[in-house]
Amino acid sequence: MKILMRGLIVALFAFSVSPLRAEGERAGDFDYFVLSLSWSPNWCLREGDARNSPQCDLGTGHGWIMHGLWPQFHRGYPSFCKTAKRAPSRRMTAEMADVMGTGGLAWHQWRKHGTCTDLSAEDYYALSREAYARVKRPDIFRKLDKEVALPASVVEEAFLKANPDMEADGITVTCVRKQIQETRICLSKTLEPVPCGQDVVRDCTLKRALFAPVR
Repeated sequence: MKILMRGLIVALFAFSVSPLRAEGERAGDFDYFVLSLSWSPNWCLREGDARNSPQCDLGTGHGWIMHGLWPQFHRGYPSFCKTAKRAPSRRMTAEMADVMGTGGLAWHQWRKHGTCTDLSAEDYYALSREAYARVKRPDIFRKLDKEVALPASVVEEAFLKANPDMEADGITVTCVRKQIQETRICLSKTLEPVPCGQDVVRDCTLKRALFAPVR
């Protein structure tokens, strides 16, 4: 009986601290957006080079690319929603490569997140571009000419300085494999800065996180 109770407690604890994800939710039912910006050179070191991704070719100049614009609940997020909207054409996804790195990522983001906005694919991509354009990406990181190790908090501070209308509780920086991974910015449905939900705010606390230079 003790073993059974211990297992139940562990399961309940895991449920309480894990992000809630709902698949097949009703399109348009969400609270706010998360704009996720990925530092492309680090992704290339982790995964892209092994995949021979064109995003990682020398001379592409990708820095903070848009991983996606994600509908979010105050707790958890919807995904792969049922929608009657037509899927994007290959031309539409390819045209997003300048801000998303590849058309393949644009397609995946539509399937997983765009379907939950209740927007057409064309409007979802247009809104994503608008969100990306509204956030000023700090220029200083593009000036690096070699890999550096820096506190993750420096990245957040740079974004806050470049975007004075943002507050610290509306932005979070994530790390993976001792690298800066993403900057995630919380926006209202009209793309104004808003506080993030507790399951989004998971700031990386590394003091020496790898940051690779633009290619």
